[in-house]
Amino acid sequence: MPNSPRIRIFDTTLRDGEQSPGCSMSPQQKLVMARALDELGVDVMETGFPASSQSDREAMAMIAREVRRPTLAVLSRCLAADIETSAKALEAAANPRLHVFLSTSPLHREHKLRMSREQVLESVHKHVSLARSYVGDVEFSAEDATRTEEDFLIEVARVAVAAGATTINLPDTVGFTTPEEIRGMFQRVIAGVPDSDRIIFSAHCHNDLGLAVANSLAAIEGGARQVECTVNGIGERAGNCSLEEIAMVLKVRNAFYDEDTHINTQRIVATSQLLQRLVGMPVQRNKAIVGANAFAHESGIHQHGMLRHRGTYEIMRPEDVGWESSQMVLGRHSGRAAVEQRLRALGFFLYEEELKHVFEQFKALCEQQRVVTDADLQTLMQGSATQNGYRLASMTISDVGSRANALVELSDPDGNRVAETAQGDGPVDALFGALSAATGVQLMLDSYHVHSVGIGADARGEANLSVRHEGVEYEGTGTSRDIIEASALAWLEVANRLLRQRNATAEQPAATAAA
Repeated sequence: MPNSPRIRIFDTTLRDGEQSPGCSMSPQQKLVMARALDELGVDVMETGFPASSQSDREAMAMIAREVRRPTLAVLSRCLAADIETSAKALEAAANPRLHVFLSTSPLHREHKLRMSREQVLESVHKHVSLARSYVGDVEFSAEDATRTEEDFLIEVARVAVAAGATTINLPDTVGFTTPEEIRGMFQRVIAGVPDSDRIIFSAHCHNDLGLAVANSLAAIEGGARQVECTVNGIGERAGNCSLEEIAMVLKVRNAFYDEDTHINTQRIVATSQLLQRLVGMPVQRNKAIVGANAFAHESGIHQHGMLRHRGTYEIMRPEDVGWESSQMVLGRHSGRAAVEQRLRALGFFLYEEELKHVFEQFKALCEQQRVVTDADLQTLMQGSATQNGYRLASMTISDVGSRANALVELSDPDGNRVAETAQGDGPVDALFGALSAATGVQLMLDSYHVHSVGIGADARGEANLSVRHEGVEYEGTGTSRDIIEASALAWLEVANRLLRQRNATAEQPAATAAA
């Protein structure tokens, strides 16, 4: 496999990104995100860890049927049963890749694997060979590569290549390294592997010290031809290398790096915002590229310069990454083509039957209000993208003296009706108590705020809440004409995500992946 003239973007939002606390996705949500990643132009899409859960296997099957352009990868431990399960999950993929990993650092060898160097090498050869017997595209990751003895790392890479690996990934699993160190590591490992020009060397950097993007760029300087990253940089602990940042660095500083990607950068903001809604994790306002303030200028001096020439304080145009200066407003006279175009701009790519269903919902909404905004469309899609879980059937709020009483009726994941009541210091407190009783989910509220979305009399209320469950923070969003109902929808969004995560965790094997 010769080195390509472009840097390959290996997106692992659906696997490593989903491992971020509170960011689990249902198979249907993964499919929605996969369609957006396909339109974004990623070269490789890692969809999950099939041996860990039935949910990941379902997601892979759904994605493989519809997403045919990019390479679809799944992760597997160096275990024969895992590799067999992963290979089976890839059967429907047009361009399958098996991604196998094994720890190589002395710390991991001693305390995690309890294996010697020789045993690690034997396992790498055995399991890469097995993976290659199933598919022609095999990636091997030396977990914790940046804390591995370099002579041994070179030996591991040689063995993996000899066994049939076509991509060698050298991950900075715990975000420990620095740009100078990782640049040199890639240079020396590549130099130490025979016929290395036939192999794609890959960087997978975590952000524990805030260096994931810088380290990925340094790895490119050292010879890496693939960067593993996630949308919005989500991932375990402090996250991963940010896809939008690495793509825009290579685009804006092309004269320096002389490298590019296949990313359609005008799809970046829509893809980022789609992920934020799917997992309930908004990015900070000053986040590079996709934050709300990324192209905002408040200083008078800056504003004066911008009015004279945009280049004084902007190194890229907002429209180059998908920011729009105006918002299209749809109404009862809008046709299906206009609705489809707007949904695509928001990151939703639908097939005919799905579009027909959403358009019917759109027309029904037009009977209730004059205009339908982006926020309304996102609300419609939010329900379509959510796997079956608890759904709000009805609710009643009443005053009981100085306290409030809430009665909620839900439809559970099996379609059964569940009704519960609770009292609280106010309507929202009572509502959340009733929802907790109905679902069996206990959430501690950290913050709660509401605001209006939409235009004029057609505006809706959006509720945003931050809650904690067993020390993990979750974000939820709900939108409705009734702000109390919006609050219930936000609470249920978190509860359903938590229950999906709990079910997936119950299926996981003892060891988990963290390349």
